[in-house]
Parts: sequence; C-alpha cells; structure tokens
Amino acid sequence: MLTQQEEQFVQYWQQNRNKQKKSFFQFIKGFYRGLAVCLGVISAIALGWNERANMVANAKMSTLTFIAALILIALFMAWLYHNFTWEMKEQQYLEYLAKNKQTPPSSQNNNPNL
Repeated sequence: MLTQQEEQFVQYWQQNRNKQKKSFFQFIKGFYRGLAVCLGVISAIALGWNERANMVANAKMSTLTFIAALILIALFMAWLYHNFTWEMKEQQYLEYLAKNKQTPPSSQNNNPNL
C-alpha cells in the first residue's frame, strides 16, 4: 500500500514524465553546477595550486581553448545532471508501481496443489 505522498508522486510522474524528460529547467540547474566545478578549476589555477601545471598549461594552451574546455565541462555536467535526476525519478516511480501491485502475504492464495 502506498502512502498519500507516494500516490501523489505516482500521479504527478504519470502526467509529467515526458515533459520532464525534455525540461530545460533541469538542464539549466545542471549547467550552474557545471559552472561551479569550472569555478573550482579556475580558482585552483589562479591560486597557483601547482606551479608546474600552470607553466605547462600556459605554454601549450591558449585562453580560448581553456574557456572552450570549461564550457564543454559545464555542458556535460548539465546533460549528466538532467539525465540523472530524470532516471532517479523514473526509478522511484517504477518502485512505487511495483510496491502498489504487490499483495500482502496474508491475502495470497495458499493452494497446496501448486
């Protein structure tokens, strides 16, 4: 038996699962998380965390390449976050459906001929 909150989630997800799959809002939330990771990379470089790595990066990589790499990281994080949250909600939905279809052990038929 499902709780009221679980039933509300099942009803909500039945109506909105396809809309959530294409939702741009989740993608934007993931993009901001990706930008936070990029901010960590920039702060590590700016603080001189590893001088040798900074020297190699400055010698072999242009600023444009570095910015492009950070944007790609942010976009990948956005895509990953969007798909991960949708899959987690889908898994929860399927678990609730399976839980709802189960019958309690006391009401099962105990037929000795089976």
